[in-house]
Amino acid sequence: MGALTWLPRCALICLLAWALFAVSTAAVPPPPADLAREGAGPVQDVLDATVADLGLQRAVADGRLGIALVRLGDDGSLGLGLANGHRMYYAASLPKIAILYGAAVSLDQGRFELDPYLHDDLVAMIRRSCNPCATRVLGLVGRDWLLDLLENGRYKLYDEALGGGLWVGKAYAKEAAYRRDPLAGVSHGATPWQAARFYYLLIQGELASPERTDLMLEALSEPAIPHKFVKGLHGKGVKRLYRKSGTWRRYHADSVLVEAEGGSYILVGLANDARGGEWLERLSAAVYDRMVALPR
Repeated sequence: MGALTWLPRCALICLLAWALFAVSTAAVPPPPADLAREGAGPVQDVLDATVADLGLQRAVADGRLGIALVRLGDDGSLGLGLANGHRMYYAASLPKIAILYGAAVSLDQGRFELDPYLHDDLVAMIRRSCNPCATRVLGLVGRDWLLDLLENGRYKLYDEALGGGLWVGKAYAKEAAYRRDPLAGVSHGATPWQAARFYYLLIQGELASPERTDLMLEALSEPAIPHKFVKGLHGKGVKRLYRKSGTWRRYHADSVLVEAEGGSYILVGLANDARGGEWLERLSAAVYDRMVALPR
């Protein structure tokens, strides 16, 4: 007689059902950690006070400036502040981080191999904002493939229901846009929240394998263009930063992950104003002073 034949039929069925449920749930990974969608609490207070002190309330009120601020606690806790966080902006070269993401996923999937030429293009595309490098990598990744990844991939870094996000609908070359984003009609776009979310998911190890995560962080490190956020943080107690900016005519964009003695945080600023570069420089300096002063 088998070991389980003594059990009543109902009990046996229940036991087998429980076992199958346990196996099936064990095979499904837990949902990834994600960023809250609305700002609140001390970090929102920091952002609001900084905007007021810098005299940027009007720029925020009429949509010329969007900001996302994320505090990364030592214990894994989070804090979020937003100003026009889900508004779509033309972001110039900042969406090259989406091309970097597409390359990392492609490498993980074995779509192509990493050679010294691709490695150099990835690093120069981010650190020096090299346009020919970005165009070459985009061609390798695939224009439609990248947009499908952004819109329909696991993390939906462009989501119409949430105001948009990272968008690359044009090569970084003198040619027409091949697909503009559905909400704002921009060729290279971002929302502050989705750009901040990219950095958050990246450092959580969610976007790619550990090897490709290290590759993305390498490209984002040691920025070679000392303006905007980098200029504002000069002389501060920054241990390490990862950054991508963008500039075209009146459009100014910057994004940074700051590691400092007083804690780590993510800051994104997107501006549609000729003074936007100066706004972002002042913003990064003022935010740093307030963020490192927050109780840990």
